[in-house]
Amino acid sequence: MRLLATAALALAAQLAAAQDYPARELRSICNFAPGSGADILVRFYSDKLAKLAGKSVVVENKPGANGAIATGELARAKPDGYTLMMTPANSTIAAAPYLFKSLPFDTQKDFQAVTTIATLSFVLMVDAAKPIKSVDDLVKHLKTRPNDGFYGTSNNTGVIAAELFKHAAGLRTTYTPYKANPQALADLLQGQVDFLAYDATWAVGQVKGGRVRVLAATAERRSVAFPDIPTLGELGYGKNDVTAWWGVVVPAGTPRAVVERLAGWFNQITNQEDTRQFLARAAFDPFPGSPDQMSALLKSDAARWKSYVELAKIEPQ
Repeated sequence: MRLLATAALALAAQLAAAQDYPARELRSICNFAPGSGADILVRFYSDKLAKLAGKSVVVENKPGANGAIATGELARAKPDGYTLMMTPANSTIAAAPYLFKSLPFDTQKDFQAVTTIATLSFVLMVDAAKPIKSVDDLVKHLKTRPNDGFYGTSNNTGVIAAELFKHAAGLRTTYTPYKANPQALADLLQGQVDFLAYDATWAVGQVKGGRVRVLAATAERRSVAFPDIPTLGELGYGKNDVTAWWGVVVPAGTPRAVVERLAGWFNQITNQEDTRQFLARAAFDPFPGSPDQMSALLKSDAARWKSYVELAKIEPQ
């Protein structure tokens, strides 16, 4: 009886917390730099969340270490629902233990899944001024470079996509890490790196500006933003599905009632028609879910991405 009473009191406290939530502004951490595809998505959803929650949502960009700096910041936050992160969770959380020798967080214990929100294809791109018109052309070009040249990206999904491509093509191309997309683009246009592996959202803007040429998508299906661009699988460079899926996470220990309220708000946002139009323009596909569904997906993707890391022979940093 005493245990039941304690449990009932705890549940009542959680429900009371949820009824009063939120009582102040929320903090939305972004893994990547302002102006990136990630930043565009985070700011759109944060603005929508502010309207539903009735409180302002402050976006804080904390780029670096392929998303690990921001993820560590979230792990240290108070588990009260006032700090959250929208992130490509399969790469920044599920795959992180296999890409880093040490992490400032425990992917199994430090986070509570809220819900999935969207999926996003990645692409390989080159300088549009170069006479590289196809992936085969890129492979030929790289094999003329010392040690097969260099590629750049600023996130784990891009690393895995590029390394799996290297493995399929028999290349030794060296990975060059970046904190922000503009520097990666500048180095590509100056010939410091030979290709980039980035999200289709950011690639759309660079293609419109005439700066880059997209050669292939890294997902199982063609990107909604580039329907005429083939996948690496179609071109014979492996059959791996390297797609980023985005979800919302909060620190472990956040009251379940608060998690459920956040999940409801985010799914409401994702299902709005203007959100779906925004996602389509930004090369995303809507992917609503639930806390339990996202938790299960994190577990299954940890195993899948572990196999990708092993296949590509990626050495943890």
